[in-house]
Amino acid sequence: MGRIFCFSFILILVFASNNTYSQVSKDDIDRAIDISSLEHPYLYFTEEEKPALLDRIKNDPESNDIFRRLEAEAKMWLHMPVDKNIPIQGKNTRAGWSEHDRDGKYARYYNNNRNNAFYLAFLYQMTGEQKYADKAFEFADAFCDLTTWTQRAHEFPIIYSRVMPWNVPDDQVNFNFDHYNGDAGRMMAAVYDWLFPGLNQAQRDRIRGALLEKVVTRVRGDYEFHWWATAYRCNWCGVCNSGVGLTGLALLREHPQLTDIVAESYNRINSMLNELGIDGGWQEGGGYWNYGVHTSTFFADALMRATDSRYNLFENERLKNNPATFPLHISLPGKRSLYFEDSGGGGYIGSPHLIKKLAVETKNSEAAWYSKELLGNGDDIFDIIWEGPQSEGSQPANPSIHFRTIDWWVMRSDFKDRNKVLVAGKAGMNDDPHHGHLDIGHFVVYWQEEYFIGESGRGGYDEKYFDEARFDYPQVSSIGHNVLHVNGENQISGKYYKQPYNYDVGGELVEFRTTTEQDYVIMDPTNAYPKKELKQWRRHVLLDKPEIALVLDEVQADPGALIEVRFHPGVNFNVEGDLALLEGEEGKMAIIPLSSQDYELNPGRHASQFVNATNDFFWIDYIDTEVRTQDTKTIIATLVLPVSDVGEARKIADSKKLTADGAGNLTVSFSRGGEEFFFDFVNSDEGLTLKK
Repeated sequence: MGRIFCFSFILILVFASNNTYSQVSKDDIDRAIDISSLEHPYLYFTEEEKPALLDRIKNDPESNDIFRRLEAEAKMWLHMPVDKNIPIQGKNTRAGWSEHDRDGKYARYYNNNRNNAFYLAFLYQMTGEQKYADKAFEFADAFCDLTTWTQRAHEFPIIYSRVMPWNVPDDQVNFNFDHYNGDAGRMMAAVYDWLFPGLNQAQRDRIRGALLEKVVTRVRGDYEFHWWATAYRCNWCGVCNSGVGLTGLALLREHPQLTDIVAESYNRINSMLNELGIDGGWQEGGGYWNYGVHTSTFFADALMRATDSRYNLFENERLKNNPATFPLHISLPGKRSLYFEDSGGGGYIGSPHLIKKLAVETKNSEAAWYSKELLGNGDDIFDIIWEGPQSEGSQPANPSIHFRTIDWWVMRSDFKDRNKVLVAGKAGMNDDPHHGHLDIGHFVVYWQEEYFIGESGRGGYDEKYFDEARFDYPQVSSIGHNVLHVNGENQISGKYYKQPYNYDVGGELVEFRTTTEQDYVIMDPTNAYPKKELKQWRRHVLLDKPEIALVLDEVQADPGALIEVRFHPGVNFNVEGDLALLEGEEGKMAIIPLSSQDYELNPGRHASQFVNATNDFFWIDYIDTEVRTQDTKTIIATLVLPVSDVGEARKIADSKKLTADGAGNLTVSFSRGGEEFFFDFVNSDEGLTLKK
């Protein structure tokens, strides 16, 4: 009994110790930073470290190119008159009703003054030339003259009706600090730090006063009234807290008491990083992983330096173990990324300087490989400030992955080969009303640098897109995703406006297998639906490497129900009877359904119109495989594979077979190019499973 008590006591001590370390206090930061020794600049480099940066600018081709471009652009900024007449900011900036909502003048004024001050301040530090400091201050002065650094889209009239994300109470009425303000605080903290030696007292106080007024006093002591402060699964948490924390660090010489907001930023960003998946996944998608982690990295670096590594957010286990796993595995050949949720699609995820920094601080070989092989050279001043990894790194042994926490998955043969088919999809929960889509069971097919089965993308960020109305947009609703519907029943959200969360709404990934020859997944999206029409759905997706995809849907519904299995082509297409031909720029694929019941392949299209008046109406094409059920359980399989033309597609379709035995075991077979293919599924009480 005594030994059990002793062991329990030790566990309590360990737990308490871990808790104490994870929640840093103001006193902890006070003890960790010798404020009296701080001399500007110190956030990202000191006077003693500048020679190394100058050497990098001189001898490293990447850094040299960045700096020479910056000098060239500065010639324009030095001669540019700084307008002190603040443009009118529109009242409905995400609706476009008025001229001021549409003209973009306020946003350009905001961004140009902030950005120009930032880059000129860096030039001053690297050259010592007073002309850069003088002009930087002119731009900074104009930026400081803005009444607020928060932008209209996130003020009460527009954001009040937003559906709040996880860990945020619904009763939100204070919206005086947004992610734009967080970015402004982060950048103006650097401006203050870098310009400090070149300014007189009044000029320093101008920037210091603005940082206090527009960042510190809006947040300090009032964290409970800012929704983003506890939104640990939302990118805003990192962006806003990083801006506040860096402001506190930059002003410590003048205001040592601001170590309290430094501690708050550490704790809250650490809590956000704890919400990264065990494999590095981020439910909001790649772009918002980048925004949250990227901005947090600036604060992490400055705090690590100020505390001599005593408080090091790069040591967060979730970040340290998978610093670039998510952006690497959702990358696509052709410098693109998976377009899931509201983000991705455009380019590779992660700025080069961010991935370099993460690779160095975590000593992660895969991050180094991603940086060198896919991202390449950067074009930002932090590509100069943050030195990259010395090693070439190594790619993951397996390019396929299941992100277990968020239940996304990617099947592929290679990270870079455009000739090999990539299939990706997602299960997981419908519990992100901020950037999530109602798309459980969704999948895409990517080949030859094109989506052959694609994604509607995100909606325009208009005034209603983040309200409950977002679930009616085809880009967010299940109607706009590659899922299925029974009698038109759509998926539902686990969170609606000022309603409690239902954490049971969503799906699960039942099984994931990956080998060099074949990848396979089973998803069960049943609980993403109200289950009045759809009783159960299991979706199997198989990639027979390098290029054949098979989707098999097990659907339970009442006899006589209409099942629509939906596909959104990302390329031109034609329905050719019982198959569809997808025509890309450099290749063709076919969609070939298989079912023991009669089916029809019918094209359709969604009507899409954003509230924002600057967006035109457009159609979104899709194809449905429609089956009228005869029994309570229906099997529908779909082949998606490259073909040379419609003739080859027809030969494959003519050879297809869906064969079941008395025990319910199932075989999908077809012939292609003289080769016979057989995929055997074994039946059990849970449903079918691909035979190992």
